[in-house]
Amino acid sequence: MTGDVVNLRQFRKQKARTEKDKAADQNRISYGRTKAEKQLTKTLNDKASKALDQGKRETPAEPDDAK
Repeated sequence: MTGDVVNLRQFRKQKARTEKDKAADQNRISYGRTKAEKQLTKTLNDKASKALDQGKRETPAEPDDAK
């Protein structure tokens, strides 16, 4: 009925290292891009935003004395 003995200090340190590695990988993806890649992403986002805005309907403004 005995389980494996685990050193909690080492377990916590290993978990912290793993989380730091995950954050570092995400930062490499986010910040490790060339200028051309960043510009392409910005251009695509702007284009998508303009296309979304073009599809919106405008509601007519109601006069103030229409109470």
